Amino acid sequence: MGEKAPDDDISHEEAEAADFSFLESAEPVPEAPADFSFLDERVEPVETATREPSPEAEAVAPAVEPASEDDHIGVEPAEPGEEDDLDDEDSAADFSWLEADLPPEEEEEDRRPVSDAASGAAIVPAPAPRPAIPGDAGFRLREKPVEAPAAPAPRIAWAERLRQGLARSSSQLSGSITALFTKRRLDEETLQDFEDILIQADLGVETAMRITDRLSEGRFGKEIAGAEVRRILAEEIEKTLAPVAQPLELDLEKKPHVILVVGVNGTGKTTTIGKLAAKLTRGGLKVTLCAGDTFRAAAVEQLKIWGERTGSEVVAKQIGADAAGLAFEAYDRAVENDSDVLIIDTAGRLQNKTELMAELEKINRVLGKREPDAPHTVLQTLDATTGQNALNQVEIFRNVSGVNGLVMTKLDGTARGGILVAIAAKHRLPVYFVGVGEGIDDLEPFKAKDFASAIAGTQAQ
Repeated sequence: MGEKAPDDDISHEEAEAADFSFLESAEPVPEAPADFSFLDERVEPVETATREPSPEAEAVAPAVEPASEDDHIGVEPAEPGEEDDLDDEDSAADFSWLEADLPPEEEEEDRRPVSDAASGAAIVPAPAPRPAIPGDAGFRLREKPVEAPAAPAPRIAWAERLRQGLARSSSQLSGSITALFTKRRLDEETLQDFEDILIQADLGVETAMRITDRLSEGRFGKEIAGAEVRRILAEEIEKTLAPVAQPLELDLEKKPHVILVVGVNGTGKTTTIGKLAAKLTRGGLKVTLCAGDTFRAAAVEQLKIWGERTGSEVVAKQIGADAAGLAFEAYDRAVENDSDVLIIDTAGRLQNKTELMAELEKINRVLGKREPDAPHTVLQTLDATTGQNALNQVEIFRNVSGVNGLVMTKLDGTARGGILVAIAAKHRLPVYFVGVGEGIDDLEPFKAKDFASAIAGTQAQ
């Protein structure tokens, strides 16, 4: 079949009989005879393509200086030249509408970052209020109410938290009193049963006898209501506790004031130190902590955490280090830091009382070389859940380290909170703080009236 020119008409039969097998051939396809040279007359290489800017663009565009050879900006400046070969139609095209939509150029000093509050993009205008619906509109809207943000939980007053913490002690004691004095005259048997109830509540024999004597005055042989018994109980407990409810005094004339914290392991020494440090730092005092319980890695790490939380420096060494030597270094460090208070943690290994006694005596002796009256305060922590064992612990540590103040911990969740009354009656040591939880605010100054009313189940007046 002969070759036809591109412009020749091809019949339908000839199109079907056409042979296109050359497309599948491995040989190169012959070039089409079409001539596209007319495109070369209109297209210039990209590197040299230019166009004449419109008069409107020249009026608003800033002057651009040609870049030198040393300017590495990656773009050649576009300048109109004599070699432009645009036809009249292209040169007459008006592209100023593109430039009209562009935002104005910012000055260099206006391109610095701005805060979200100052940025226009960050400001979201409040939605416009919905217009009122006419009464005759024939419809009503029911919209989902906008929920107000949840208000923070109100802080419970300390007296109420103490009452909640002593709830088990109070409910057990109040229940026994109500059962005993319901429709029953006050006789010797009743008084004896009442005394047994008070002793079982860990109030101590001395306190129990004094309360029963007070109850029998002018009431023997008469019926008495449980509420009256609880009122008398609260009054007598307050009388016992009032002399020992004292604030912790810090003598800053002998700066730093050294507080040595002692107690059996598990009574909350380290936690008490952290909470006390928080109180002092909130009061504007500078505190240094000493990780003197060098036998327990957990105690050292826990004290470091409290140091971070309270902003207090912690002086610590490796496990097994000499506690007295560490206390000596901590005192010097507190002096260097101009700290107001130095609080020293100690070990509490009662299984070897001789070794414990030697260690505490050495700490006192070493501190005395720096300050004759140091430690100024020796605080003992007591676990309320231990009951009568707490009495023995006070006896031991008072003889070993000269305890001159107490902190009762873990009053929450125990039915043996009355042990504090027995300790106050026997040892008459100041009770500075009581704790009713693990929170940083759950250590508060001891108040006799609040404690007495909480444990007796009455309302403090």
